[in-house]
Amino acid sequence: MPENKKIILGLAGEIASGKDTISEYLKEKYGSDTMSFSGPMKRIFDIMHMHPTREEIVWLATDMRERYGQDIWSKVLTEDCKKNPNDLISFPNIRLWEDTEHLGQAGTFYLIAIDSTPEIRYQRLLQRGQNTKDGIKWEQYAGDSTKTWEQFLKESELPTEFPIKEVMKKAEFRIDNNGTFEELYGQVDELINKIYVQK
Repeated sequence: MPENKKIILGLAGEIASGKDTISEYLKEKYGSDTMSFSGPMKRIFDIMHMHPTREEIVWLATDMRERYGQDIWSKVLTEDCKKNPNDLISFPNIRLWEDTEHLGQAGTFYLIAIDSTPEIRYQRLLQRGQNTKDGIKWEQYAGDSTKTWEQFLKESELPTEFPIKEVMKKAEFRIDNNGTFEELYGQVDELINKIYVQK
């Protein structure tokens, strides 16, 4: 166990499973900081004074992994975590096991899987209708409110989604997000209590 007291929570779940909602709750109640794997990529585009599309961000992420190894972004974010003064940090977008590889060097790392049925996730997708995320225009969000059930199921089976399901299998904790906000928040509170007792 690392000597420092920093706790890092990696949230893994399929689209609209509630990862961002949990991160927001952690921030509001526990004062956590939220870090994203898109953050370093956004900084790169900021240097070039560019406003990337989702496709461009995916291209950069993929190209960097091919050039420097699948764990390159984990290395980058681990160093960012070390410099972050917050003692509680959440990553709401763990997609690959390699993303988690080095985070334990910055603190005590826990992987948390967020479970939610496809039907519920689809309804959330239709409702959220957000066009921006972390200051980046993600084109996929603009069309969420008109996406058909068939489109949603097809996208859920894309090869890019398979790693998320595999990562979830390795989680130390699981949260069932098929109920109300109150039920979700109650599970998060229980989880935080367990983690601090274990630590």
